[in-house]
Amino acid sequence: MARTLDSTPAVEPKTAGERPPRRRFRQTAGRQHHAGPLTYVLLVIATVVSLFPLYWNVVAASHTGDRVVQAPAPLLPGSRLLDNLTFAWDQVDMGEALINTTVVASLVAASTVLFSTLAGFAFAKLPFKGRGMLLSLVVATMTIPPQLSVIPLYQIITDLGWFDQLQSVVLPSLVAAFGVFFMRQFLVEALPVELVEAARMDGAHSLRIIWHVVFPVARPAMAVLGMLVFVQAWNDFFWPFIALTPDGNPTLQVALAGLGAGNHTVDHAIVLTGALISTVPLLLVFAFLGKHIVGGITAGAVKS
Repeated sequence: MARTLDSTPAVEPKTAGERPPRRRFRQTAGRQHHAGPLTYVLLVIATVVSLFPLYWNVVAASHTGDRVVQAPAPLLPGSRLLDNLTFAWDQVDMGEALINTTVVASLVAASTVLFSTLAGFAFAKLPFKGRGMLLSLVVATMTIPPQLSVIPLYQIITDLGWFDQLQSVVLPSLVAAFGVFFMRQFLVEALPVELVEAARMDGAHSLRIIWHVVFPVARPAMAVLGMLVFVQAWNDFFWPFIALTPDGNPTLQVALAGLGAGNHTVDHAIVLTGALISTVPLLLVFAFLGKHIVGGITAGAVKS
């Protein structure tokens, strides 16, 4: 009997301020919270509202110009989609415009990402005199309307003989103040200064640090910035319309400006067909790279 009493484990009395274990939080840890029916209803409504302009663009491109402007507007596809696509493709040489726009947008996006990353790294992690003042000047240039630079820029490209040439659109857009500020803000938080100092202690020079340290860390922000700049360059109209001509080396937006024009009338169905052609490549890019774009946007959203 004594052995039985001795073998029983002693229970320590609870202190007055001791809290009970939080079993409820342990049991619910790792569970997935499912959205309610209202959430799915709102998502479906938002999806329909977002896709309706694209759907109506397809509908308008499949009708005649007279039917598009009639009230009520058509809501179901017609039978002239292939005819309108063929007419729009041949009227302004849409194939050449697609190639020119792809070249311009790709070069502008690549150069902006490269130079913005280099400048953003310098402003974020390299100490030098006047860094704050120079960054303020870069940000201040974002407040200058682009219309103010049209006349001197036009004089420069005409003196160089670049009128109606693609370099007149590419070179003025090699870097953007927004890209520099965007990359600087990302690298300030994402790139520890100790990592740069450790690379220098190991004997790495500046180019090696940029290639092996800065670029891998900045890759998500570079992907997001590249996509934003690519879409902006793809849809740019103001300066390309001044520097290029529809009959020379037009981009898509310049070509669309002369699409559908006739005898003092505009065929809106043909114009919307050209807009549909210019939108499809962007949709394909988002379809194939959407996962990487979303991953780049949310890469720095959660800190460990």
